[in-house]
Amino acid sequence: MAVAMGFGRFSYTPILPAMMADAGLSPRDAGLIASANFVGYLAGAVLAAYGWAHGRERRFGLAALVATTLLLAAMGLTSSVLAYSVIRFLAGLASAFAMIFISGIVLGEGLRARSEHVPSVHFGGVGLGIALSSICVWAAPLAATGFSTSQADWFTGALVALVGTVVVAALLPRGHLAAGGGEREGPLTWTRPLTVMTLTYGFFGFGYVITATFLVAMAREASGGHSVEFLAWLLTGASAAVSVYLWRFAVPRFGLAGVYAIGLLVEAAGLVLTVSLPLPFAPLVGGLMLGATFMMITAYGLQIGRRLAPESPRRALALMTAAFGIGQIIGPLVAGWLAERTGNFTLPTLVASVVLFCCGTVVVLELRKISTALER
Repeated sequence: MAVAMGFGRFSYTPILPAMMADAGLSPRDAGLIASANFVGYLAGAVLAAYGWAHGRERRFGLAALVATTLLLAAMGLTSSVLAYSVIRFLAGLASAFAMIFISGIVLGEGLRARSEHVPSVHFGGVGLGIALSSICVWAAPLAATGFSTSQADWFTGALVALVGTVVVAALLPRGHLAAGGGEREGPLTWTRPLTVMTLTYGFFGFGYVITATFLVAMAREASGGHSVEFLAWLLTGASAAVSVYLWRFAVPRFGLAGVYAIGLLVEAAGLVLTVSLPLPFAPLVGGLMLGATFMMITAYGLQIGRRLAPESPRRALALMTAAFGIGQIIGPLVAGWLAERTGNFTLPTLVASVVLFCCGTVVVLELRKISTALER
């Protein structure tokens, strides 16, 4: 997860300011490139659901990690918006394949061992990768390699991803228990709670991804300095790494849906603070609150959706993932366009905050119906 997601998907965020300076990218260009990655991820998630890799998950998962490593390096070999977009599309595809196929193996082993900690540790790898990518971006210019700043960032990330891929290849078991069965599911029944969850999950994809894409660029734009940019993304990764584990202690008190709603509202508040607090606190607090919520909302949202559709859980997960994917494709495009029109990322961040606040409010208003459905 650290290689596939932390580097393969999210290292674009801390490298983006250097890319904008080195290649002359506009906010609209940056949003287009980011959206290409999310289109690739959505396509990969859909393709992986057809079962063509059954029995060969390990092989395709490792191949996807190798592809992720090569595509990270390829980003340092061009300055074309079109080439960037194609590479990031393929990187999104590889990230989805690695996440789905390798997660199936790891979570299957967790089920066999009856361990409640495996999912938290596994998905905490996303935060670990984000934190490591921040350290790479901070350390790469210190090496004085002769490359441009963004090239050094991408090549350093590729080297770390290569090491991670070798470790995964050495540790990933060859025989595994699949995390899901192969039986056919019945048709999906669209209840009101499931509809609410799917819609709010899709809009969450729109809201979170704006800050997740442009946080470091916002710190650069506000002249926060290299240290603030580094710390903001490091805090995002560190808090994301432990968030899923820590939020589980709130579930007995508020319930799954209650914690999901709280996460949306906390993240909405965090986005407001990202553009309202003075430096250096704005990006640091924004990164901390983003990391503390987005992985939990992602994991708990899918868990709720699965439980709301016991007769067809995989269909529910697929449709929720599709809604989420569409939201995070649109988010960077809208944010880049608004930033180019206004000259900064304040308005798109506030738009994202309003969207997340509305999602959290809707879930709170529907909380009783959702909680009742979950108890059945």
